[in-house]
Amino acid sequence: MRVSVIGCGHLGIPHAAAMAELGHEVIGVDLDQTKVDRLNAGESPIYETGLPQLLTRHTTSGRLRFTTDMREAAAFAELHFIGVGTPIDADGRSYDTAQIFGAIRQLAPHLDRACTIVGKSTVTVGTTRQVTALAQRLAPAGNQVDVVWNPEFLREGHAVEDTLRPDRLIAGVTTAEGEKAIRAVYAQIIDTGVPIFITDPPTAELAKGAANTFLGLKISYINAVADMCAAAGGDVTQIVDILGIDPRIGAAGMRPGIGYGGGCLPKDIRAFTASAHQLGAHQAAHLLHAAEKINENRIDVALSLITHALQNPVEGARITVWGAAFKPGTNDVRESPALALAQVLQQAGAIVTVHDPQAVPTAMARNPELDYTDDLAASLDGTELVALATEWPEYSHADAHALAGRPANPLLVDCRTTLDPERWRSAGWTIHQLGRP
Repeated sequence: MRVSVIGCGHLGIPHAAAMAELGHEVIGVDLDQTKVDRLNAGESPIYETGLPQLLTRHTTSGRLRFTTDMREAAAFAELHFIGVGTPIDADGRSYDTAQIFGAIRQLAPHLDRACTIVGKSTVTVGTTRQVTALAQRLAPAGNQVDVVWNPEFLREGHAVEDTLRPDRLIAGVTTAEGEKAIRAVYAQIIDTGVPIFITDPPTAELAKGAANTFLGLKISYINAVADMCAAAGGDVTQIVDILGIDPRIGAAGMRPGIGYGGGCLPKDIRAFTASAHQLGAHQAAHLLHAAEKINENRIDVALSLITHALQNPVEGARITVWGAAFKPGTNDVRESPALALAQVLQQAGAIVTVHDPQAVPTAMARNPELDYTDDLAASLDGTELVALATEWPEYSHADAHALAGRPANPLLVDCRTTLDPERWRSAGWTIHQLGRP
C-alpha cells in the first residue's frame, strides 16, 4: 500500500520506518524542514533500538521518504496514519488534541478520493467522532473519507520491535471499508498470528488509557510495597518473585524505583483519571489518583535514601546520577524521574554530574543547569555517591571492580533496584536499594 505518516516524532518516525519494512511505500510528513532533511539523509533525531538501520535501509531504497508538503502526501497515499503528539493540556488532566485537529485541517482539503485516516495518537473518548466529522466536512471526497482509531502500545526503547511484532492490534471502526483498510495495511503482521481486535471507536480510545493506567497502578503498587519493606526490614525483590509466580498477577512492570516517566504513562494516567471523573466513576478516579500520588512521591523517597546513605545532608556533597532518560533504550527525557532526582539534589545544594549512554544531548537541552558527561568512568572522579536512576544495561553490566577505584569511598544508591548487590559489594562498593535491607 501507499501510506503516509503525519507527525515525525517518537511515534511517527519508528512507525514510518516499520511500515516501509513491511513492504509499504511510505511518505512521512512533518512541519520541521530541518528534521525532514535529516530523516531523508537517513539520520534520526531520536534514538530507538534498531531505528537507524531501518531508516538507512529504506531511505536508500526509496521506499521511505519525508516531506513538509501535505498536498504531496494526500496525492500519494491511500491510507494516512496520524502520529502527532497529544501532550497533557494546560489543565494538567486532559489531552491537548490541537495537533490532531491541526493535521486534519491541513490534510483533509486535499483528499479528493476515497481513503482512510488512521489515528495512532492517544486521545480522549469521542475524538474519533469529532475527527470524522471534521475530515468529511473539509474533504472534497466527503464521506468517502473513513476514520479508524488504532492506538499504539509501544514501549519506548522497543518501538520498532513493538510495531513489527506487536502482542495485539486494536482498531476502532465504523465501516466495513475501514476494517478492510486496517487488515490490508497490517496483513503481514496479522498473518503471523497476532490477534486483532475490531471494536467501536470508544472502546479503542479507552483501551490505550486503560492499559497504561494499569501498568502505572502496578508500578505505584510495588513502590508502596517497597516502602513497607523499608519500614519492616523486608526484601521487596523477593516479594516481586512471590507475586510474579502467580499467573493472575505476573512480575512484569513490578520493579520498585523512582517512578514512571516519559511521554505516555504520566499523561495517560492523568487523563484517564479525569475521564473517570467525567464519566461519574468517582471511586475509580480516587484509586487512580492515589497511584499518581505514590508515583509523585518517589523522588522524595529516593532523596531520603541518599541522605541516609551519606549519613549527612546532601548540601555540598558531590553526587553522580547515572541515567537521564526516563527508561533504557531511548533518549527521551520527558518527565524523566532521573532528571527530576538530579534537579532535586542540585536544589538541595549537591554538586551533581549526570551520565547517560544516549540521552546527554536531549537532557542538556531540557536541563542545561546540570553538568553532564558521556564517560562512565570519568563520571565517578571525585564523587561521594552514585545514584543509579535509569536502569541501562551499561550500568548493570559495568565492571564493578574497575569502577570501585575511581571514587575515594565507593557508595552507590540503586534507585531502580536493578543491580546485583552481592556483585557490587564484593567489588568494594557500599550499596543501598529501595525496599531492600
